[in-house]
Amino acid sequence: MLVHPETVIATSTRRSADDARTEDLREALAARRQELETEHAEAVAEMTLAGVVDAGDDVADLGTKAFNREQEFALVLSIRSRMDQVDRALDRLAAGRYGTCETCSEEIPVARLAAFPSVTLCVTCKSISERR
Repeated sequence: MLVHPETVIATSTRRSADDARTEDLREALAARRQELETEHAEAVAEMTLAGVVDAGDDVADLGTKAFNREQEFALVLSIRSRMDQVDRALDRLAAGRYGTCETCSEEIPVARLAAFPSVTLCVTCKSISERR
């Protein structure tokens, strides 16, 4: 016999554990995506309400409102960027590339993935990209 039954059972068990882990990751990333969508919608709603110009505003009030609008816009862009990162992680998970570095193709440490599930670079490649 070319394949031992014990090997088939062990491989099957490992595959089902990997499938369960993948499904858990998919659910966690989808939940994070939903949280970010809610946060994004709230930030956009606040931004549109806060940007109303009043007829009695003086130059200082207009400057303050413009500054606040810019900060709110930066916050919305940051949330959108995190949503895109989660989308990329979900795409990589579906393609079977989740957990490997996009730059060097090395495995990303599990602790790093646990801390930041949508990460796409290993520590070394991230350090190099931040130096640029």
